[in-house]
Amino acid sequence: MNKQKSLYSLMVGGAVIGMIAAFWQTLEKLTLLKNKDAILSCNLDSVFSCSNVLNAPQSSAFGFPNSIMCLVLFTIFFSIGLVGLCGGQIPKRLRLAIQGLSLFTLGFGLWFLFQSTYRIGAICIFCLFCFGGLLLVNGSWLRVNQRDVNKPWLDRLIRQGGDLFIWLLIAVMVAASIIFKFYA
Repeated sequence: MNKQKSLYSLMVGGAVIGMIAAFWQTLEKLTLLKNKDAILSCNLDSVFSCSNVLNAPQSSAFGFPNSIMCLVLFTIFFSIGLVGLCGGQIPKRLRLAIQGLSLFTLGFGLWFLFQSTYRIGAICIFCLFCFGGLLLVNGSWLRVNQRDVNKPWLDRLIRQGGDLFIWLLIAVMVAASIIFKFYA
């Protein structure tokens, strides 16, 4: 498997993780809409409490459940990634636009995890899976679009594996902030 197909495979994998998590979270949200006191399957303890997160105003930042937006976005990432995986040609402008969309979604995910940790005081396990999927999608798009971005510093960073370090650092910082907030 060539390098491009490997990147598209990671992208599709990240999108599938995000789609499954967002779909399941949407089902849980529907359960809460039917019965606000329902016990959800994703309520693990007082920290990992989907009910607390899904009942918070931040879980509908744009007026509808965030999980629906994530389901749509991950479906887009999956579809475009699948085209690339199957050898289809994706125009440069579309690739860069999708990378921009995935970066926006990553920023939204960071904002939401911050809100969950420090404002809501609980974490939804599905959000963590969505965030992990977003890291895979974003990391893959950066490498796919590396030549088109055409920045020597970016080429050097990727060649030395610095981009992987940055994505891993983001994941570790999110995990550390959750651990220190709830378990330290």
